[in-house]
Amino acid sequence: MILLFVLISSFATFSLTAKEIDKQTGLKIDKGFEQVKANCTVCHSAKFITFQKGDRQTWLSMIRWMQRTQGLWEFDKKTENLILDYLEKNYPPGKASRRPNLKPKDLPKL
Repeated sequence: MILLFVLISSFATFSLTAKEIDKQTGLKIDKGFEQVKANCTVCHSAKFITFQKGDRQTWLSMIRWMQRTQGLWEFDKKTENLILDYLEKNYPPGKASRRPNLKPKDLPKL
């Protein structure tokens, strides 16, 4: 009986902490997901997000670079903060990235 309780408790804890993944994009579903999907995957694959990763300043630098050089539109503050909060929380720097994370100073300047 105790073993059953432990298993059920473990499963419940896992369900509360595990992130659901969007089948279409592969992005984690969390607050801000819809804004990221609507604004970021219009021009590039969501894999750019899942492979790159970065801290808040790195994500902001990438957004500014895309706005300056790639035709990305400007966001209102609420949308920009939702996007940055989502990216910072769900795709922070880490060992899972396929390449070293770029520092803002290392981003291309065009």
